[in-house]
Amino acid sequence: MDHAVNEFGQPIGFPLPDWTPPPHPPREPMVGRYCRLEPLQPAIHAAALYEAYAGNDPGWTYLAYGPFRSFESYRDWIDSVHAVNDPLFFAILDRGKPVGVASYLRIMPSAGSIEVGHLNFSPALQRSAAATEAMYLMMEAAFRLGYRRYEWKCDDLNAASRAAARRLGFSYEGTFRQATVYKGRNRDTAWYSIIDTEWPTLRRAFEAWLDPWNFDSAGRQRSRLSDFTRVPSRKPERAGE
Repeated sequence: MDHAVNEFGQPIGFPLPDWTPPPHPPREPMVGRYCRLEPLQPAIHAAALYEAYAGNDPGWTYLAYGPFRSFESYRDWIDSVHAVNDPLFFAILDRGKPVGVASYLRIMPSAGSIEVGHLNFSPALQRSAAATEAMYLMMEAAFRLGYRRYEWKCDDLNAASRAAARRLGFSYEGTFRQATVYKGRNRDTAWYSIIDTEWPTLRRAFEAWLDPWNFDSAGRQRSRLSDFTRVPSRKPERAGE
């Protein structure tokens, strides 16, 4: 969209005369065809999630916490985060079984901006329709509430997360060098986003991919999601990618 120009001839941002800050995301379930997201609850989800993550220590590499060496320590972590409003954590259920976690975070209604993160998909959830649908449901809920910007950030070295962002239709915006320190090491943070004007097209892409016609009798996809969601990056990513 073109910039406006003020009385001094300076370019300024386009006007938003009808925009009002959206509400905070509700602590409510989100239900799709392949998965269900529920507000994270220790008594309901902790044991099944701990079991689902067992033996998958690499899944914790790019998170600021974990892996947890005992169920008690994992339960303590869920106890410490489940009632917080930002980040707002959800358990992801596939066929009724908790198999992953996701959250909204950096929730800024005044800017109309919200981020998805703290993603930890167990092996049972990875590369499944339920995993993709969970991300779709969270996007759809955020944009329906009125958010203008939906962010994805990850360690720049986390190739799997960066590939997932591209597959889901996020645009790369750049890498913040030496952005933070976690687990005693440096993190350069790659930034991605989807904005509200892009969402209608992406929503149709997700709905087409998630439609049952796109899966054969064995559950294999007929068309890849990236065939529907491929968008040009605003910035080139690292050489060779």
